[in-house]
Amino acid sequence: MILRQLGVGLGGVRRPGVALGVALLLSACSGGMIPPGSTGPAPTPPTGPSGENAARPVPATPRPALPVTPPSAVQSADTANAVTAGLTPGPAIDTLIPSGERALAALAAFRISCPALMRRIDQSGLTRGADWNNACAAASSWPESSAAAFFSRYFEAVQVGDGKAFVTGYYEPEISGSRDQRSGYEVPIYRRPTDLIDVNLGQFSDALKGKTIRGKVQGSNFIPYDERAQIVSGALAGRRLELAWAADPIEFFFLQVQGSGRLRLPDGGVMRIGYDGQNGRDYTGIGKLMKDRGLIQAGSMQDIMAYLRANPVEGAAIMNENKSFVFFRELTGAGPLGALGVAVTPEATVATDPKYVPLGAPVLLSLDRAEPNGIWIAQDTGGAIKGANRFDSFWGAGDRARSIAGGMSARGSALLLLPIGAYARLSGAPARNP
Repeated sequence: MILRQLGVGLGGVRRPGVALGVALLLSACSGGMIPPGSTGPAPTPPTGPSGENAARPVPATPRPALPVTPPSAVQSADTANAVTAGLTPGPAIDTLIPSGERALAALAAFRISCPALMRRIDQSGLTRGADWNNACAAASSWPESSAAAFFSRYFEAVQVGDGKAFVTGYYEPEISGSRDQRSGYEVPIYRRPTDLIDVNLGQFSDALKGKTIRGKVQGSNFIPYDERAQIVSGALAGRRLELAWAADPIEFFFLQVQGSGRLRLPDGGVMRIGYDGQNGRDYTGIGKLMKDRGLIQAGSMQDIMAYLRANPVEGAAIMNENKSFVFFRELTGAGPLGALGVAVTPEATVATDPKYVPLGAPVLLSLDRAEPNGIWIAQDTGGAIKGANRFDSFWGAGDRARSIAGGMSARGSALLLLPIGAYARLSGAPARNP
């Protein structure tokens, strides 16, 4: 994504990170429809109009979540975090972390996260910047040949809440585009308009701290910004806001959901674009709308896209029911940035809710689908990624990433890895010797 949509994605009307699992096209950002917890035989992957398939799941047996005592009181949304959700000390992790490419990628992702991690205020209430000093110092020179051993050496596991994980996927889409308007490239990709204004409501009332709205000034009034249907119909035309032009409105719609992507240019070059704001309108998952209306049966991106292509007029109207519209800027550098401010790492980054997982922390997933199992690093957030043990896995770019992320929906258990000693400080229990 590398968005995770917006305005609600990527964290409401504030600057987003990257993620909104493609499977979340089935749901609105408020939570929407979650697939049932039980799983049956692997479904036949849906096929797109050009034969595109969602990757067939590789089944696995997840490690059960640890038993917990329910919290004594329900916490309000304003005070809820990992501490109030309840912490359960996990097992020794030296035998739980698989070696291999995922551990190696996770070590690299943790290493680049350290500078931001140590200076960031942890919304979860679990850690302080200094807690990460030893692990970050060691990561800078730790041999890649023993990446799994690094996490066993410097971290201990805790379970947040009931530990029951639900994981979706996202990716960096690549679509056909052009820097200038030409035949076959007629869909404008807009920069952020100068009249799009963010308002921090906390400046007006203590009761509204943390609340932000986005809109524009009309005369002496502050009003909502144009919605998707108005923008698609030309509300921003003639203002020199076109950053580039896409060839396919449906592919561009999905790129907006992801929040960033790559444009394959007519000359063979690539232009990378990333999230630069959203119009402030609520995000609506069109997949849920379509499923509720009986238009589709499966819920993958491929299934949704196939219907939109087969029914172009109705499809355009359905896309406009999502009033959210994303603006872009050209990106340079290592890759799309997540909420931590560093480039997200293919097959190592997860988007999480920072109230429950410190950004930059390792997470150990054990799921009923084998591909995501192992160590990931929390480098991103997402508007639909809310609550403890809710994760969105980033798979990179290209056909493989698209096919896996497009159908990713996995359940199992999650353990959060904290620097050794952090749990003892929180619980008053004896600290483990590092």
